[in-house]
Amino acid sequence: MDIDAGDQLVENIKPFARRTLRDGVLAGIGGFGALFEVPKGYREPVLVSGTDGVGTKLKLAFQLDRHDTIGIDLVAMSVNDILVQGAEPLFFLDYFACGKLAVDTATQVVKGIAAGCEQAGCALIGGETAEMPGMYPAGEYDLAGFAVGVVEKSGIIDGAGIVAGDVVLGMASSGAHSNGYSLVRKIVETFGADLSSDFDGRTLGEALLAPTRIYVRPVLAAMRAVRIKGLAHITGGGLVENVPRVLPSNVKAVLAKSAWRRPKLFEWLQRNGNVAEAEMHRVFNCGIGMVAIVAAENAGRAQQAFEREGESVFRIGEIRPRSGDEPQTVVL
Repeated sequence: MDIDAGDQLVENIKPFARRTLRDGVLAGIGGFGALFEVPKGYREPVLVSGTDGVGTKLKLAFQLDRHDTIGIDLVAMSVNDILVQGAEPLFFLDYFACGKLAVDTATQVVKGIAAGCEQAGCALIGGETAEMPGMYPAGEYDLAGFAVGVVEKSGIIDGAGIVAGDVVLGMASSGAHSNGYSLVRKIVETFGADLSSDFDGRTLGEALLAPTRIYVRPVLAAMRAVRIKGLAHITGGGLVENVPRVLPSNVKAVLAKSAWRRPKLFEWLQRNGNVAEAEMHRVFNCGIGMVAIVAAENAGRAQQAFEREGESVFRIGEIRPRSGDEPQTVVL
């Protein structure tokens, strides 16, 4: 790597990383390794880890030369995943790989990563910038992220207590988040869509690049107010493949698509891509980015707790008994 460029990038990102500092950080950006002390007050702390990328959504960022929010996506994919087990995210590390380092572009990306960490309440304590000539086309890069959180052993959310009669709540997404972009790009290309055209008060490109919503603060607040039995981050596989991941085998989730507002972006994708309804629910979040399952008597309090934190929440379905090899989640 060009040492001067690498040093310049480190200096550029230090102010963003400092804004994410929280209790527990002992050493962060700049060293060979970062140090973090498990927060005090836990009797039986369990560390929860997650790693992910943002997939081919990067291709749109390259096409539009917009790199300021893709870092938020990167953080969201990992912190939302560890959140569903009840974990509070503690720290985050990133991996940025390119053929030749463009300091301004990398700075925009890491600035977005830091913004995502601020939203999640976790510290950006390190990462790696790898310059590998010949590996990537000019102007392109790849991203990966790694998050670690902590949960009290007795507070782990694993869905084991979910029973028939429980209520399924859905929190609104901010768009397609970071999944289904191979199909999104195919629809855009086939339709010949102009990404600079107006779309519901912004450009189509901006709508497609809208960063993934980070649900950490509202979910942690709701967990303090009411018992949440199960959580599902709606990523690749949509509602029909992600909700079953937290359900016991003897129950199923029955969801009503009329119970929430499907954003216009998904209507546009379905119409212009001629995508079947079942495929929409399998590929996209269709407007629901996080699902919470609670006892019926707690549904009202849980919904209020999420709404106090600024979330749009819908009562989207219920848990019912399952027999045989019935699908574990259906959308009617």
